[in-house]
Amino acid sequence: MRTGLIAQKLGMSRVFNEDGADVPVTVLKVENCQVVAVRTEEKDGYNAVQLGVGTRRVKNVTKPERGHFAKAQVEPKRKLAEFRVSKDALLEVGVEVSVEHFLPGQFVDVTGISIGRGFQGPMKRHNFGGLRATHGVSVSHRSHGSTGQRQDPGKVFKNKKMAGHMGAARVTTQNLVVVSTDVERGLILVRGAVPGYEGGFVLMRDAAKRPAPKDKTLPFPAALKAKTAAPAEAAKDGGE
Repeated sequence: MRTGLIAQKLGMSRVFNEDGADVPVTVLKVENCQVVAVRTEEKDGYNAVQLGVGTRRVKNVTKPERGHFAKAQVEPKRKLAEFRVSKDALLEVGVEVSVEHFLPGQFVDVTGISIGRGFQGPMKRHNFGGLRATHGVSVSHRSHGSTGQRQDPGKVFKNKKMAGHMGAARVTTQNLVVVSTDVERGLILVRGAVPGYEGGFVLMRDAAKRPAPKDKTLPFPAALKAKTAAPAEAAKDGGE
């Protein structure tokens, strides 16, 4: 089981396939996705990789977080998330994961926080049909109708579909297809819509219910970015 990626949702667009048909895609950006910590079964009881993306100002980072990032020798990250992995898929702290981790044609699961809609009625929240427009119904056409029973049991059961707060919940959309990747700009194009608002962060994983493409081999344990040489070392090499 491989690690996933943390990506930022930029918005939706469209691309054209070989047949000329337009494909709706969501543009996801992966910026400086590094391994911040590693959880092992011997020490923590489970195997996982903690990733971080983006950058934050040091003044906006708490003192415990500064120590956490300093231990990993990475810059403060804007978003952190853990991914459960198998023992042979653990990564070294500090390495950067590339967008080539996911291949075009592969199925992925995307998890994010859905857009908050506030307090909504049952028709918008649960797709109810509403009450009749005539024959005695007045004022309450968009209500949900009866919610309870008679004297027995004489209560409204929990999880009854009613009006209430809608959205702003953790949602996972499964079996989305990766259309293409842009390594230079760190972009991943996924067919269809993913949960969350523009600018929000989402978690991408290998699809749990769909197998990997048979004609392609997924990078294992991950597709890592090559480390760039420091400016002083690069100048030294160029001088020699």
